[in-house]
Amino acid sequence: MQKISRITVFFVLTIIMISCGGPITEKPPTTELPNTKITRHPEPVDYSDLSIYTEHPVYDPNSTDPWQVDLRSSDLTKLDLSYSQEALSYATFDSKTKWPTAGKMPAGFNWQEIMELGKDPGLGIRSLHDAGITGKDVGIAIIDQTLLVDHIEYKDNIRVYEECDDITGGWLEVQMHGPAVASIAVGKTTGVAPDADLYYIATGDCGGSTGIEDLDFSCRAKAIQRIVEINKNLPANKKIRVLSMSIGWVPESKGYNEIKAALNEAKKEGIFVISSSLDLTYGLHFQGLGRTPLNDPNQPKSYSPGLWWEKDFFDGMRLNFQSGGTLRQTLLVPMDSRTTASPTGVNDYAFYRQGGWSWSIPYLAGIYALTAQVKPDITPEEFWETALNTGETIQIQHADKEYEFGVILNPQALIDALKSK
Repeated sequence: MQKISRITVFFVLTIIMISCGGPITEKPPTTELPNTKITRHPEPVDYSDLSIYTEHPVYDPNSTDPWQVDLRSSDLTKLDLSYSQEALSYATFDSKTKWPTAGKMPAGFNWQEIMELGKDPGLGIRSLHDAGITGKDVGIAIIDQTLLVDHIEYKDNIRVYEECDDITGGWLEVQMHGPAVASIAVGKTTGVAPDADLYYIATGDCGGSTGIEDLDFSCRAKAIQRIVEINKNLPANKKIRVLSMSIGWVPESKGYNEIKAALNEAKKEGIFVISSSLDLTYGLHFQGLGRTPLNDPNQPKSYSPGLWWEKDFFDGMRLNFQSGGTLRQTLLVPMDSRTTASPTGVNDYAFYRQGGWSWSIPYLAGIYALTAQVKPDITPEEFWETALNTGETIQIQHADKEYEFGVILNPQALIDALKSK
């Protein structure tokens, strides 16, 4: 079942079929949330045979494989990793990774510290939490893969967890993607909006889709419609304000007209749909930030281009930030070196050295929830314009050259600017 998890991570997510829990009959307005609805409690998965190492791992900087040093749930106790500093600095691992004794580890590698730093959403988000800005009374919806609903990071946030008709066979097993995106959005220690309400629809393969080329987005459209349906029965002061979908589509995609229509329904309901197609659906542009694992996630100077696009940036290539947006028009948010909830246990975590837009999208959803808490009439356009105007630009050094880099999200400045309006 691990093969399902591996081929669906980061950029290619699957979609849903027809029914996602049945209709909800509209009721008179109320100030109370309906009872929590969880259709199933999937069991944790076993990743102990995911990657078996008999020799020390090797990292190739020219490879585009984000999993080339995948140590999740691996038993490394028999290896001597003393001279594996570079490889380990690009490693992905989890709570069940078994490490060699200290004498067989590089002096500069501290996996516990890396794990803890990765839990911090960064950019001063926790200072906002301390001030009471936590996304309270704001709903965040997520459409993604099967979720470990009992994980300590978000189990208390869940208001609705439904599984669609295509959750069969291997899709009944918890996938790595769901716990990660949920914990980035609303996790108690890893999340941007730890007090937001979570409405989650789990999806499968929509009848056999195996890649982005054959996805039928009419299935995804039905999931959006389900979120809209749920939202109509929520109290006016506790509505779903944002929907996180770590997937993208283009006009040539099968089912494009259906998902476009469903998204328009969500817009009318006041739901900001954040996806990999944000440029197409709203004319807005974002990109993901990189960070060396032991750098302070709260300092803008700790960030750089994400691992998967840094080479192009430093080579001076013209980057198409979501269909033509320039870097100055692009909001940069954390992506790499994040610790999230792991599918292997309700108390487990995974550190992902290289991320993708899949990690940036729930981060943006969490930020929008924070702004909706302090300014309930916020719109996606006002949010984005203010975020760009209050963001930071830094100077970064690379190969004896200096580069201007920004606009990096500044959550505190964003909140302050919205409060002053």
